[in-house]
Amino acid sequence: MTNSSAQAILRSFLQTFPNLDTEMIEVLVELIPVVAQKKGTVLIESGKIPNECYFVLKGLVREYQFIDGTERTTAFYTESNGTVSSEAYTNQTPSSSFLECVEDCLLIAGNLEIEERHFEKFPQLLEITRNMLESDLNKAKKEHKEFILSSPMDRYKNFLNSRPDLINRVPLHQIASYLGMTPESLSRIRKRLVASDQ
Repeated sequence: MTNSSAQAILRSFLQTFPNLDTEMIEVLVELIPVVAQKKGTVLIESGKIPNECYFVLKGLVREYQFIDGTERTTAFYTESNGTVSSEAYTNQTPSSSFLECVEDCLLIAGNLEIEERHFEKFPQLLEITRNMLESDLNKAKKEHKEFILSSPMDRYKNFLNSRPDLINRVPLHQIASYLGMTPESLSRIRKRLVASDQ
């Protein structure tokens, strides 16, 4: 992807914030670091301190960790759900998870030094970042509560309703892992749903 294409995607994203005027958007397009990463790239490794945080402008990033030797998917980040918020990054402690590009990705890549410099110069950027993080945190809390209280069938139905964009982008075994079930259980649930629709 060319630099001008990447900037065009960033510009479109920034235009969704009403408190940014055209002049400010053009300044930020020049300042905000955007990186293209290939499918399969590991952005963060478990056990290492992250030196960057990310926002997905285009593509799909998966977060996963190994629990008792079993790989467990804990999050998917896409264009519609893009803030990769990391406690390890914020606190500068070793990450407990891996972060991997499932598709070719275009990402905003921030680091603490750049963020501090930009936030001092552009307070609007701090407000935008805070709003994005708060929105994603509230969404994550709601999803976690629904997850805890729902049956495996309801979990899958909720997933279909809330993340329909992922069905054709993510292997079923990763969806099963994310929903806390085996691929076999997910397969049975999908068959029951198909049968009930007929």
